[in-house]
Amino acid sequence: MATPNASRRREVPQLNILVVDDDRDVCEYLQDFLTSEGYLVTVVNDPTQALEAMRQDEFHVVVLDIMMPKLNGIDLLEQIRATDDDIAVIILTGYPSLETATSSIEHDVSAYIRKPFTISEFREAIQRIAKKKGLILRREDELHATIGRSIRELRKARGLTLKQMSRRTKLSVSLLSQIERAESSASVSSLFKVATALDVRITELFGGF
Repeated sequence: MATPNASRRREVPQLNILVVDDDRDVCEYLQDFLTSEGYLVTVVNDPTQALEAMRQDEFHVVVLDIMMPKLNGIDLLEQIRATDDDIAVIILTGYPSLETATSSIEHDVSAYIRKPFTISEFREAIQRIAKKKGLILRREDELHATIGRSIRELRKARGLTLKQMSRRTKLSVSLLSQIERAESSASVSSLFKVATALDVRITELFGGF
């Protein structure tokens, strides 16, 4: 897997997270929580299968438990860093120690979280990583992109130009273009005018978001 360039912002629709923990309850809990936050989540209960999962997909964040059978989290972290020195790593541990904390720092771990952890603690860690590495669009940006894409597709399906839409909605061509490109957020009034011009319900512009 190619090592990403951390200096460039990579705008992706969803953060892709790999959770590696032999505790199935923890995995299920994290999967439910992270999925509800809008992230893509893959769970691996066998740490020896983690590298293979990483070869099959491009992940932005890896969540590692330390105490696991077959292969502990620190040893797996060393293997991960041998193949990807940029991917963000969150260490989970119910048994924090100076040794594991030191190893985590040496391997550029993004967060070191003790079990049991709180939802807010985990959410803040993910958001901090996303902001630092420029990996993810904010949820409101995703919404703007979805609305813009829906409007553009509906407009083209009806054979309408931006100029024709402008006449129908009394909105400027420039504003309509910015909304379609997600460069400007649309007011409820503007969205109502657009939906009316396209003869759809306003909720259809949200594309199931």
